[in-house]
Amino acid sequence: MPGPLMPRKQLANALKELREASGATLEDVATALLISTSKLSRLENAQGKPQPRDVRDLIRHYRIENTDQARQLTRWARAAGERAWWEDYDLSSGLSDYLATEAEASIARVYTIPVLPVLLQTREYTRALLKRMEPLRSPSELEQLLEVREKRKAALKSREDQDLAPLRLIAVTHESSVRQLVGSAEIMRGQLDYLIEQSGMSNVELRVLPFSATPPFTSTGMYAYFEFDDYDRDIVSVETHAGFFYIEEKDRVGRYRRYYDELVRTALDPDESRQLIHAVKEEFFTN
Repeated sequence: MPGPLMPRKQLANALKELREASGATLEDVATALLISTSKLSRLENAQGKPQPRDVRDLIRHYRIENTDQARQLTRWARAAGERAWWEDYDLSSGLSDYLATEAEASIARVYTIPVLPVLLQTREYTRALLKRMEPLRSPSELEQLLEVREKRKAALKSREDQDLAPLRLIAVTHESSVRQLVGSAEIMRGQLDYLIEQSGMSNVELRVLPFSATPPFTSTGMYAYFEFDDYDRDIVSVETHAGFFYIEEKDRVGRYRRYYDELVRTALDPDESRQLIHAVKEEFFTN
């Protein structure tokens, strides 16, 4: 799914609602417009960039020309066709989808184990981690991923080019992530200092799930819960060894929100979490 995500999602939902309200099937509309059923299905599932001509034809088909709804559909189609910054990089489709989601979210609630949240990593920590986790990548591929990570982190400070407020990050990470040695003691000293500094930002809330806490239900795998200002539903992204998969069905998303709230309740509060990070730094990384 290249390019901006939310315009495609908004457009897809609106087109599907229009078709269902008309009582037509995918085959009915596709036949009337002389397009393939698969093309219309992709439009209604936010897959690929919508073509303005197809959206124009659908507006005519549903007889909503010159209405506010038609103008909104046209704006979404135009916005969805804009080129996103991550399209300049050779990334997997799973990572591209994740970046499209993260780029337009107003709030990201993430949980990580056994590494620290990506948006709170130093460049040196990330480099050491990627070298270990993805040893087959060439130096140029590694530098590309590092550059992408740096651009992602910028969203915590400014997204004026997208007319969006800085991303609000609520992160729970396991104590093992704080204690896991990545790279070297020097890299970890810098990383823990950076973690303490970034967690003091007004739009960043970092909590550590300590070893002393009973593990909540979803504390065994990494996931992110995204919220949006201009989209009427939240999205969950679950990260596995096989890549990312997404949950949008309302009941299942609601369960993940309850799971995350339980994580937050079980974890140390932000001040206690910073105290723990200080203590780990003093214990292991002070000469």
